[in-house]
Amino acid sequence: MLRSRRKKRPLKKRRRGIYILPNLITSAGLFGGFYAIIATIQGRYEAAAIAVIISAVFDSMDGRIARLTQTTSHFGTEYDSLSDLIAFGLAPGILAFQWALAPLGRLGWLAAFVYVTCGALRLARFNVQKSTQDPNYFRGLPIPAAACFIASLVLFVSDMEDAFQGKSVIIIITVFTLAFLMVSTVPYYAFKRFDVRKRKPFRVLVAVILLFVIIAHDPKSTLFLIMLVYVLSGPVLTFYRLYRKRPLGRVSALEGEQGSGEKSQESSINP
Repeated sequence: MLRSRRKKRPLKKRRRGIYILPNLITSAGLFGGFYAIIATIQGRYEAAAIAVIISAVFDSMDGRIARLTQTTSHFGTEYDSLSDLIAFGLAPGILAFQWALAPLGRLGWLAAFVYVTCGALRLARFNVQKSTQDPNYFRGLPIPAAACFIASLVLFVSDMEDAFQGKSVIIIITVFTLAFLMVSTVPYYAFKRFDVRKRKPFRVLVAVILLFVIIAHDPKSTLFLIMLVYVLSGPVLTFYRLYRKRPLGRVSALEGEQGSGEKSQESSINP
């Protein structure tokens, strides 16, 4: 009886919380995007471009640190997507408009809006299809790469403003191209196989050091060339895959059979 009268103590509920370290890094990337918007409004376009690039550095760190420390969470994934939309969608869109697209009027801000919208669609598609995609390749141009290309272009052109008098037309074509590549199915290499924890050949270390030296010598031009090569790598890889799928071997084999048949006929006629 005494046991039945005793009230059962309620089980303690598990405390719910979030991981601090990866979300702090994500917040740093979000701060870079917000600062880029403020700098753009103030007309400091180079500072805004540098802030976007710094945000991309933090964005590349938060996921890796979360996996290394085993602190991945659904909250962190959603927070990272929202941060990416602001830092790599809204901030570069406003930067491109204020820097070069404003003279085009309505067409200019519509181009910036298309870029932001395609960036949002790119992030939403990535979150939905993340478990079914090849982890070694991105489907479509990643939005941080598109943002870094716009930022590197701003830094590259800032030293030669006189040579780009008609930059509005060039920038609007660039913005539309980046927007199309983000929502396309063009594959881009994800660089996830490069694990710093594993042993690498000595030449890899030498190549990385040389890359840092080249960037330090002329950071604006080097960053622009690196981003240009990466943006173009997707279409080049697509055309290469289409070229490899062509039945060249069958065609050459048929031509060889026809050629051998003609030779055999000639040899039978000519003694």
